Amino acid sequence: MLCARECPSWCIHIDSHGVTEVPPEGGRARTTAVLDRFAIDWSLCMYCGICVEVCPFDALEWAPAHAYGESDAGALLHERERLGDWLG
Repeated sequence: MLCARECPSWCIHIDSHGVTEVPPEGGRARTTAVLDRFAIDWSLCMYCGICVEVCPFDALEWAPAHAYGESDAGALLHERERLGDWLG
């Protein structure tokens, strides 16, 4: 969640919840974060690249071409499903 925390324009929205897993052999319980929502509001993004630099998992990257327009600013809020369309 470093990308959302470091974003100066707060355009990245991440919601998650924790799930506690107890190993069957009686080890120490671990809490894992489960992603519920990941969205980028391109109407707020400054294209500064801080999110790409701080991501420890290389989950974000610069696209070679990023040019589109929308007649409604609300359509610039891309949820995880729409962001996934860029991969294929």
